[in-house]
Amino acid sequence: METFFIKALQLIIALSILVFIHELGHYLFARFFGIKVEKFYLFFNPWFSLYKWKPQKPKHRKYDKNGNEKASWRDTVYGLGWLPLGGYVKIAGMIDESMDKEQMAQEPQPWEFRTKPAYQRLLVMLAGVIFNFILAIAIYIGIAFYWGDRVVQYSQATEGMNYSKNFHDIGFEDGDILLSLNGKPIDVKSNGHIWEMIQDGAKIGVLRNHTEHKTITIPNGFLNELIDGNNSLFDYRFPSIVSEIVSNPAKDAGLMPNDRIVKVGSDTTAAYNEMQTSLLKYAGKQTTITVMRGDSIITLHVTPTADGKLGFKPLHWSQIYPTEIKEYNIFSAIPRGWEMGTQQLGMYVSSLKLVFTKEGAKSIGGFGAIGNMFPEKWSWYSFWQITAFLSVILAFMNILPIPALDGGHVLFTLYEIITRKKPGEKFLEYAQIGGMAFLLLLLVYANGNDLYRLLFQ
Repeated sequence: METFFIKALQLIIALSILVFIHELGHYLFARFFGIKVEKFYLFFNPWFSLYKWKPQKPKHRKYDKNGNEKASWRDTVYGLGWLPLGGYVKIAGMIDESMDKEQMAQEPQPWEFRTKPAYQRLLVMLAGVIFNFILAIAIYIGIAFYWGDRVVQYSQATEGMNYSKNFHDIGFEDGDILLSLNGKPIDVKSNGHIWEMIQDGAKIGVLRNHTEHKTITIPNGFLNELIDGNNSLFDYRFPSIVSEIVSNPAKDAGLMPNDRIVKVGSDTTAAYNEMQTSLLKYAGKQTTITVMRGDSIITLHVTPTADGKLGFKPLHWSQIYPTEIKEYNIFSAIPRGWEMGTQQLGMYVSSLKLVFTKEGAKSIGGFGAIGNMFPEKWSWYSFWQITAFLSVILAFMNILPIPALDGGHVLFTLYEIITRKKPGEKFLEYAQIGGMAFLLLLLVYANGNDLYRLLFQ
C-alpha cells in the first residue's frame, strides 16, 4: 500500500505541474492578445471546486480607443478542481469543452477569441503545446546541470557496439569494441569525441572478437556521406538480461529476473537486438530459449507473441556496464537539454506506429500505466526524468489534429488561413462533441486495459 501511495503522489504532482504549465501557456497568450479568460482551473470541477478565487474588479475600468472595456486578469476565476484528469482555461468566445452556447449566441465582443485575427487564435491554441515542450527542455537542462549524464566508456562495453551501414561500409563489424582514437584511449566524457571520430583520416582502434586488434581509418569524404544519407553512427550492444517479467509468454515459460538469454532456438544471441531478430523468426510458434541463471544453463519452452515478444523488460546497457558521471556547466547543459528533449520526442513519435498493431493496442494504458512508470521509492532524479518525458508526450498528443484537442483547433484555424473561409460555428460545435466522445472512449479503453492487467495478469 505504501508503494501505491508513493507512485500516486508522484503521478499527481507531475500531472499538476504539466497541466498548470500547459494551461498557463493558453492563458498568457490569450491575455497578451487582449482576450478575456473567464476561468483558469487546475483539474476539472464537475459539480463543485476544492478551491476558487475571483479577484475584485477595480473601481475604474480600462477602455480601448473605441470605448470598449479591456480584458483584465481580474476577469478570471482561478480554481482547483477535484478530478485530476487535466485542467482548462475557459476563453471567452471560443467553442471548447464548456459548450457555452448562450455566450456564442450573443453579439461578438472585441475581447472575445472569435473576433481576433486568425494568427492570434492560432498562437493561443499552440501555446499549451509550446509551453509543455519548453518545460521538458528546461527540466532536461536542469537534470544535465545537476546530475550530469551517466555514461559508459566504450572500452567497458564488453559486447561492443552495433554500427550503422555507413560504418559497416568502411570496415566496422557489430560487436567491435571501440578502444582508441588517433592512438589515444577514447574518453566518452570528453566533448566532441564523436566529431573527431568522423574526420577524414581519423584512426580508430577496435577489439574484434575479444582477441584481435584492428585499426580502421576514416576515408576522405565520409562526413559528406553521413550528411547526405543515414547519419546514425553506432549504439551500445548489450546482453539480454531480464529486469522485470511483465506478461506472458515470459510468465508461462518460467523466465525470471536476472536470467540472461543466450540462445533462441538454434540461434546464438549474444546481444539483445540479436535476440529480438531471432524471436521474430518464431513469432507465434513454439521454440526454446537457453538462459544463464546464476551458474546454471537451462532451457525453457516459449511461444513468442505475433510480433515476436516474450513479455519482459530488459536491463538497460547503463545498468549492466560500469557507469561514470559526465558533468555539465550551465552553458553546456543547455544544448544537452535540447538534445535530450528532441531525442525523446523522436523516439516517442517513431514508437507510435506500434499502437496500430494488435499487441500495441493491448499495451495502451491509462493512469495506472503512467503511475507505474514512477519508482517505488521516491527519487527526484527519476521523478524529473519521467515528468519531462510526460511533458513531451503531452505536447505531442495535444497537437494531434483531433477536435477537442489543441491540434483540432489548430487544424481548423489553418484551414481558415489557407482558404480564407471560417468554419461554421455549428460545424465546430459538432466537431467538438465528436472529439470529446472519441477522447472519452479512448480514456475508458486505456484505463480499462489497466484494470484488466491488474485483475487478470
